[in-house]
Amino acid sequence: MTKLINFFKESYDEMVHKVTWSKYSELQSSSVLVLVASLIFALFIGLIDLSFENLLDWYYHNL
Repeated sequence: MTKLINFFKESYDEMVHKVTWSKYSELQSSSVLVLVASLIFALFIGLIDLSFENLLDWYYHNL
């Protein structure tokens, strides 16, 4: 039980005194960057999927 209590004490000490927390503006800009990159990636994958779907539809209708 003392190991568990010691673990929580050390974890709290590390989170409060040793961790460098980002500023809100940095978090906001990083979040926007991730959102934009995810949307671009999703659009790219969607276009590839649409292209393959049309290609296979054309192929199977022209057999």
